[in-house]
Amino acid sequence: MENETTFVAPEGVYSLTEEHKPALAQSHTTPILFPTKVSSVAIRVPPAKPQGSGPPGLAQLLGGNKDAKKDKDKDKSATGSKEDGYSLSSSDTPDEIDQLSPIQESSNTASPLPEQQSIFSPTGGRGKRGARPKHNIKTTSSTFVTRIQTSDNWTKTLQSKQGDLTLLCYNVAKSFLLVEAGSKAKEPLARILFSAYPTCHDINQLTSSCEHLDVIIGFNTGDLVWLDPITSRYARLNKQGCISNSPCTAIRWVPSSPTLFLVSHADGTIVVYDKERDDGTFSPQEPTNGPPSLDITGTPISEEAAAPIQRDWDPTDNIFVTMPPWHPVTTGAGAGINVAGKSDKDSKVVKNPVSHWRISRKGVVDFVFSPDVKYVAAISEDGCLRVIDALAEQLVDCYASYFGALTCVAWSPDGRFILTGGQDDLITIFSPWEQRVVARCQGHSSFVAGVAFDDLRCDGRTYRFGSVGEDNKLILWDFSSGALHRPKYQATHHQRMSMSSTISLAFRRDKSASYLPAGLPPGLKNTHSLRHHPAPSRNEIAIVQPVLIKSVDCDLLTDIAFLPRSLLTATKSGHIRLWVRPLNLRKPTRNSSLLPDVQNLIS
Repeated sequence: MENETTFVAPEGVYSLTEEHKPALAQSHTTPILFPTKVSSVAIRVPPAKPQGSGPPGLAQLLGGNKDAKKDKDKDKSATGSKEDGYSLSSSDTPDEIDQLSPIQESSNTASPLPEQQSIFSPTGGRGKRGARPKHNIKTTSSTFVTRIQTSDNWTKTLQSKQGDLTLLCYNVAKSFLLVEAGSKAKEPLARILFSAYPTCHDINQLTSSCEHLDVIIGFNTGDLVWLDPITSRYARLNKQGCISNSPCTAIRWVPSSPTLFLVSHADGTIVVYDKERDDGTFSPQEPTNGPPSLDITGTPISEEAAAPIQRDWDPTDNIFVTMPPWHPVTTGAGAGINVAGKSDKDSKVVKNPVSHWRISRKGVVDFVFSPDVKYVAAISEDGCLRVIDALAEQLVDCYASYFGALTCVAWSPDGRFILTGGQDDLITIFSPWEQRVVARCQGHSSFVAGVAFDDLRCDGRTYRFGSVGEDNKLILWDFSSGALHRPKYQATHHQRMSMSSTISLAFRRDKSASYLPAGLPPGLKNTHSLRHHPAPSRNEIAIVQPVLIKSVDCDLLTDIAFLPRSLLTATKSGHIRLWVRPLNLRKPTRNSSLLPDVQNLIS
């Protein structure tokens, strides 16, 4: 029964029902230097209005909005222009520039301030969740955006639809494309060509609707574009790499935040941005350029005390945080800390970046948030998985790979497990609660390119996830958490890891996560460099065998994702395949107990 378009899993048959391929002309003219990555979002389309012509946002995408001509005339009549980094843009009008003026405190805060300020702490702001990018991508004269193409029939198609709609964004060469999953259309809804290579992107799930999408795109030049493909508007951040000129490797919106997102770079840094802030004048400190200004408790330290830390910075033991003058800690705590070297007057104007983390001496490959949005799991070319307390901006633990660099990472829906794939051809399952490796998955014969959990088949007892590799294998895996808690030679392993893991988390100030332990036993003292956990040997760790191995006839597989109705695979050249699920399972709601806490942090 299994063939090129189907494969059989224990739950039933997956069938290839949809493919998206890039235009041949584009692939021949521009070399493909960076792998294709896919972002997805599910939106609900409201019933069409009887007297209207469809949602105004969708009409504007197709050029049929009545205000399109007004925007064009408005851009032409602008008296001022602004340097775009590559050219002067005619769409940079004064009123648009005013939209992104420095955020001012405007709300009356009746609730008390939190005890500890963090990068997710409220910064006042205008409170406009519907803020949009300031440039019209159709009328801009910027050479960074070279061309935009849109579908002519999307409005009529959406008028006949109701309910949920899944949109996919992906990059191919210098193009960024938007398509509808499940659509029979041969052409994408929108195709945007840039002068640089898009390398990564992410869609804000909180603010997405049928009239508005917030998409951040990272480029090989370090530039960032905040794009709304539906309204055809965009804004530039980190122009010409003014904050970081290192290639972007991954982007993640802060879940439940309408404005904050994180970007990792190939120089070993992660930078926190706010989409509505302008770029500030910022020079991050290096571990060899100046001492850190705060210790792990957030109190200022002298240069004498910081000198040994500066000389002997160990990326496996801590991260090096550069706080700009407008950082919530430096402004909210009132300590007068000025890491970026600016005056107090400058520190009152909030700009980007929100914060700057140097976590490794080698490139950061990817990162993901924990389900409660308090932690970040980051992987890098030095072969380390780092669990970072995002609120305290501190390293919690650092795990070494068995061999080589790590290439992909995923966090389970309940927060209990972290997956990594690497150049050792293995998928490793970590337990952040127990601070140890619980299992390794053997099945790939080349580098693992992507891993993802299937939320529909993870129930807290059994976990399903999938992986793709450069061996062009699509593999499905199942594991039981109870079975994997009893690896080989458990007594020896537990004795070796217990003291290390207990001490390492003593540096954490936040103890509210349900799946990370906290506290330091009486009689134990803080010991340096015990956050690092070497890779255990083969005979200490349980092995998980594949549930299914499917060889896909294509160029290199680069990405995998589980959608509500299908399994998605992508190749380096931008060939997207959708394999329909055997059962139309109902997607479970995310643990509601996590969301109120997150909202309190960022609202």
